Amino acid sequence: MTLWNWGGISLKQYKVAFVSLGCAKNLVNTEQMMALCREAGYEITGEPAGADVAVLNTCGFIESAKSEAIDNILELARLKDEGKLKKLLVAGCLTQRYREEIKEELPEVDGMLGTGSYTDVVSAVEELMAGEHPEHFGDIHRTYEDGERIVTTAPYTAFLKIAEGCSNGCAFCIIPKLRGRYRSRTMESLLHEAEELAERGVKELIVIAQDITRYGLDLGDGNSLSKLLKELCKLPFRWIRLHYLYPEAVTDELIETIASERKILHYLDIPIQHCNDAILSAMRRRTTKAELIALFDKLRAAMPDVVIRTSLICGLPGETDEAFEELCDFLREQKLQRAGVFQYSREEGTLAAKMEDQVDDDVARRRVELVVDLQSRVMDEWNESRLGETVEVLCEGFDTQEGCYVGRTWADSPEIDGRVLFTAGGVIPAGEFVYVRLTGVSDGDLTGEIEE
Repeated sequence: MTLWNWGGISLKQYKVAFVSLGCAKNLVNTEQMMALCREAGYEITGEPAGADVAVLNTCGFIESAKSEAIDNILELARLKDEGKLKKLLVAGCLTQRYREEIKEELPEVDGMLGTGSYTDVVSAVEELMAGEHPEHFGDIHRTYEDGERIVTTAPYTAFLKIAEGCSNGCAFCIIPKLRGRYRSRTMESLLHEAEELAERGVKELIVIAQDITRYGLDLGDGNSLSKLLKELCKLPFRWIRLHYLYPEAVTDELIETIASERKILHYLDIPIQHCNDAILSAMRRRTTKAELIALFDKLRAAMPDVVIRTSLICGLPGETDEAFEELCDFLREQKLQRAGVFQYSREEGTLAAKMEDQVDDDVARRRVELVVDLQSRVMDEWNESRLGETVEVLCEGFDTQEGCYVGRTWADSPEIDGRVLFTAGGVIPAGEFVYVRLTGVSDGDLTGEIEE
């Protein structure tokens, strides 16, 4: 094997595979680990078969995420048994949450990195290949969030993570215990990273954090999300998309900035979780139903074309039939165009797990189905109202299965929202913006034809 020198240490050129699970914020951490391994001289791959080490970056937020992570661990363990993989290093929220359980119940795991130790990935790989069983669990409140990344998204789209952790303390959520308190990155570091992304040809910048609305408040230097966005708008991005804005922290200044800056998309991801005041209080959310309605009215007055995406939880302890019906009525009235609907997951270590009046799983599951059906009708109605419009579409390539080009409008975030299926007379490269006349609806997607 080739020898490299990194930081004064002689390292072998190992082949390291990366698998990333969970949210976009987790993907950014994976991309940072990949860059560190590349700097160390390792060969980076996305295919675990044939690798020296597979690094699995996990999510451990709710039960479904935990199950997915364990399934991936067992699949990678199978490659080890077949001699196609030498070592398995597991990182992220699952290890941070279940360090001892993994050691006892998943001997297939050779080493672990907690959420405070992503930057230790090179040391961990070296220790693994020396026959050791590394366990790196640094301070989750003091992680290093700057540095290089290997961007793995399409070349025209990239995430910019502006903060780590969360200090909101929602009753159903374990994230603060896994990711630490809220920590904003400096404006300087963010603008430097954004400039590099723009130079690489990124056209759609997706600003992310567990809560982007509180950006800068912990720094005490006068910076805010509004000020950051104004600086980002000076860079040559076409679209700037925002995930996630907490309703109680959306200020008039922020609304004015979003409404006035043409690069910021009028697509706002605002997780409300519920509308019933008793449930919101039990969740330890900081808004009431009346305040949510007032915020949505204010957003629509400032931006008549605004598309609001939200997250909803059905089945929190204490959610009565009446509270659930109130949520359904609220959704029928507000007609939010985008929604992710989740069944409450009883997670140990959270306040909600200890609450009385736990809702039966079958009841909660049925409520999710009802809200999904309701929201599907809202989305279909909105899509049908757009037919005949000509909209700007970011082309994402030719889909051989569909037999046409696919892309997204400003109202569609990658992976979670709908697509536009369109025909064109010539070749349209992925990453090019085109104008498409919408002519139909197909299973939640829009169809159309390019307008020259």
